[in-house]
Amino acid sequence: MDALRMLYAALMVLSGVASVFGNLLLVLVLLLNKELRTDSLGLTLSFSLSDLALGLSTIPFGAYNSLAWPSCCPSDGAFCQGSGFIFLLLQTSSIHSLTWATVNKFTEICFALSYSSIWTAGRSRAVLVLVWLFCLVNAALPLLGFGSYVYSESRFLCCPSFTPDNRCFVVLWMLAGIVVPILTMCSLYGYIVYVARKQARRGTFMCNELHCYYVPANNYLRSSIVMVTTSVCLLVCWLPYISVCLYETFSGQQSPAVTSALSAWLVLTTAALNPWITCMTQTRYRAAVRRSLTRFFLMCPCSGTPLESRPQSSALHLDTANHISTTTTTSAATQPSLPPKTPTPP
Repeated sequence: MDALRMLYAALMVLSGVASVFGNLLLVLVLLLNKELRTDSLGLTLSFSLSDLALGLSTIPFGAYNSLAWPSCCPSDGAFCQGSGFIFLLLQTSSIHSLTWATVNKFTEICFALSYSSIWTAGRSRAVLVLVWLFCLVNAALPLLGFGSYVYSESRFLCCPSFTPDNRCFVVLWMLAGIVVPILTMCSLYGYIVYVARKQARRGTFMCNELHCYYVPANNYLRSSIVMVTTSVCLLVCWLPYISVCLYETFSGQQSPAVTSALSAWLVLTTAALNPWITCMTQTRYRAAVRRSLTRFFLMCPCSGTPLESRPQSSALHLDTANHISTTTTTSAATQPSLPPKTPTPP
């Protein structure tokens, strides 16, 4: 048991650090790069901030409880009830925001010509408001008597009570809050992969306002790999947790401590994986990170030269060189040719 608690605490600390670092980086990149501020910016910020809050609240709480065992907070206390409410709220908002961001991506790829009319800024804000209203109502139900929050000694967290008495709430939350979003994301990713493999067999031409260019098959295959990886990570992280919770709810028996602890850790690890898999695997996000890092290092005092002075200096030299070459060419062109001088006799 001591080894399990130490392992659980170490895994929670690693997941918390990765979650905080990855989501902070994603938020900073979104705020510093205007080209990433699309109509789906609110959904991306929603799941990123939810995962960041999980990394700052629930994950450290679980690590602390595993090390402070056997002392724990009472289930009926306000602290445990509030912790369970925050855990359920952030967990549900993260996966629902990620699901709608996937719907946005699916619309952009499969309905490219009508995307701007289907996915508008107003509809994006409406979806975001409805997502958070659903998550707030869902998390508040146990506080109102439909379900309950208890401290789980095997998970070291305050979470919903997975007992036969709370069967209705657990089934409702699992279906509407977890299973349907995961199945939706996996289905949409599967269809996008099918379209990508179909395009990869023949290749295609992409056109913009200036010209058309050929997109090789490797681009579609790389996109397919990213989407398959995202679906696999979702299933690997969530299926053990769903299975354990439903088993405890319908059987009335507790799962082994190792199974409960590791399944809870896997679910919370999604907060660390989401920013890297869903965003940082995209070329535009990686390019934005490189630009932000370059801008930061140039502005750093240790770099020697401020950021603004370098472009101005190079522009000044370029303008001067152009001016000199133009002047020289013009003078050479306008100056009449003089006859060669003949030496005068002494």
